[in-house]
Amino acid sequence: MSDAILAYMLSLQDWNDNLTIGTWLGFLRSVVIYHNPVNSAPIRRLYRNLLKEENLVFDIGAHVGTRARAMRAAGARVIALEPQAPFSTYLRWTLPRDIRLIEAAAGRSESIAQMAVSSRHPTVSSLKTGFVEAASATPGFEKVKWDMIQNVRVTTLDALIAEEGVPRYIKIDVEGFELDVLAGLSHPVEIISVEYLPGLPDLTIAVIDRLMELGQYRFNPVRGEEGDFLWDQWSDAETVKRWLRSLAAHEKSGDLYARLPDPT
Repeated sequence: MSDAILAYMLSLQDWNDNLTIGTWLGFLRSVVIYHNPVNSAPIRRLYRNLLKEENLVFDIGAHVGTRARAMRAAGARVIALEPQAPFSTYLRWTLPRDIRLIEAAAGRSESIAQMAVSSRHPTVSSLKTGFVEAASATPGFEKVKWDMIQNVRVTTLDALIAEEGVPRYIKIDVEGFELDVLAGLSHPVEIISVEYLPGLPDLTIAVIDRLMELGQYRFNPVRGEEGDFLWDQWSDAETVKRWLRSLAAHEKSGDLYARLPDPT
């Protein structure tokens, strides 16, 4: 990993010659946390159980590539999207060559958009202005400052599907921009996961409503980086909404998985 980090640092001059110490620290913190084998092993186990050999999957918001690598280890064919320049550059240097990297975000339509970047906490950089404003007053985000702006290319899930085919699974982790990502999808996909934040339940509830417009999904959460679903049975939309509203703001965030019922 040390050679990859060195290559990443050297290549960053392609993006910005004035990066701060905070940017370096934020990047290194993400690598240490998300490439820790203890943290990544449960997710690898989850994907081995969820995915099949040669399944097509989209990783929307790939960050440092932990999930993309876990999906590939499960045998999937991975298309990874990451617009944030420090991380897309890092992924260009370090991802396995059989993972396709697209340096773009996903949204409602193809465009150029402005991303609010937190140099010290780059994991929570976002294209959603409302998310930045709401998160600033949410437990866990008190020390986060969005202190940089980056213009990024935006594509749509429909455009990706037209080019790559229909995926079995789409993982979406885009800091409040999930609804916009799903607005660019016009038909259901078998499995979709989105990040949920206990302090901002209405964001996820709106996503659930959008998913139910696409298909008759059932839901099951995974807390943090754990490798097990929280519930033994997949639940309906209203049950999940009540659960989200019951969470205390300080509780651990996680991913909410949505799955279409098996065809009969």
